Amino acid sequence: MRLAALHRLCASCPFSVHIALRQRPLIMPHNPSSYYQRSAAPRPQCTALHGDVSCDVAVVGAGITGLSAALHLRERGYQVVVLEGAEIGAGASGRSGGQVLAGFACGVATLRQHLAGSDVRRLWEMSREAVQLTRDLIARHAIACDWRDGHVDVAVKPRQRRELADMADTLARECGDRSLELLDGAALAREVSSRRYCAGLYDRDSGHVHPLNYTLGLGHAALAAGASIHEHTPVLAMEVGKDVSLVTAGGRVRAAHVILAQNTGRPVLDARLRAKIMPVGTYIAATEPLGAARARSLVPGDASVCDINFVLDYFRLSADHRLLFGGRVSYSGMTPPNLAASMRARMLRVFPSLDDVAIDSVWGGEVDITMNRAPHFGTRDGRVLFAQGFSGHGMALTALAGKLMAEAVAGQSERFDVFSRITHRDFPGGPWLRTPALVMAMLYYRLRDFL
Repeated sequence: MRLAALHRLCASCPFSVHIALRQRPLIMPHNPSSYYQRSAAPRPQCTALHGDVSCDVAVVGAGITGLSAALHLRERGYQVVVLEGAEIGAGASGRSGGQVLAGFACGVATLRQHLAGSDVRRLWEMSREAVQLTRDLIARHAIACDWRDGHVDVAVKPRQRRELADMADTLARECGDRSLELLDGAALAREVSSRRYCAGLYDRDSGHVHPLNYTLGLGHAALAAGASIHEHTPVLAMEVGKDVSLVTAGGRVRAAHVILAQNTGRPVLDARLRAKIMPVGTYIAATEPLGAARARSLVPGDASVCDINFVLDYFRLSADHRLLFGGRVSYSGMTPPNLAASMRARMLRVFPSLDDVAIDSVWGGEVDITMNRAPHFGTRDGRVLFAQGFSGHGMALTALAGKLMAEAVAGQSERFDVFSRITHRDFPGGPWLRTPALVMAMLYYRLRDFL
């Protein structure tokens, strides 16, 4: 490896950031000046909980998972109360890259280590269902969230081109999915115009949305279906007895079942679940408006795009012709220094022609990851269901998770149980050492990006 490349790697190492920034504030979980906030649709009107209530199912968290669960439970006739510590969409659901994708962050090989081949295929098919469910929810509830078709995974080097080809072959052979198209040359240029990439894998069925407006739309839909949603109502404790009780500052909710649909930025009500996930900071920058012609010259197909590096770049066009560019990652719990400048530098590696374009806003926050990057589903005491650890791949899977938990509450848990059969380990190091351990472990994968 060249000395200059090694120097850049060490400078970007999250462990170095952790030491240099130990006095900096933690990653902001919610940025009111983000592009998504400024272009948000009207919010549902939800008050805090005051007093004691009873219901069939209480849901903790008003992101996509929790709102999907509430909506699907109401469609089955259950009384549902949703408790949200901040506001609808304040977590990862409302500030993500907006890519609605089939598949999982971990890949098929990891699933194969935990499940029989038939279950791996079922999971992949359900991930396809998750994308279609997102499309259906948008259409059924008339959610204005700027849906666009198409996604491209792109290769930065020839080794990665072979990885994309192997991915398509594996999915065709093991999962029966032959819808992915390997792109080179002119075919790739019709989707993304950058010399940085040598190949791409195109998925016509995936797509991208304005994530906050999609989440707010689900909130409106859940309210219209009869769910009760209480914002600014953090859950302080969960008591499991004859019923399950959720204690808040202003009251208590008693329910036959509880669904935990929390992001890592919220208190985790079960320490056993906390041990299975880690918070990772991710960041997005929005350019000033480029105009329709210039924007489409960068991403002619208007698909979302993501490279397959470990520390990856991903981007898409907004409805008002901005480039929304995601990149950087922090495993240390600290915001990287000079974030806007470093995000701009990453963007210019992909699109040098944007050197005259200003960055309009930068925002970020935490997503939860698992050790194996597979989603973590399960139950506690038969009455508390949870879904967590989507590992940055949750825009589609979260809606499916909510639907599957609604099925499980109704006694139809077969599909939910496939996910719950995936084995998950605790992050090593306990509450004090697991973050430094993760930081050092991730250095190996950063090194691979340079090879």
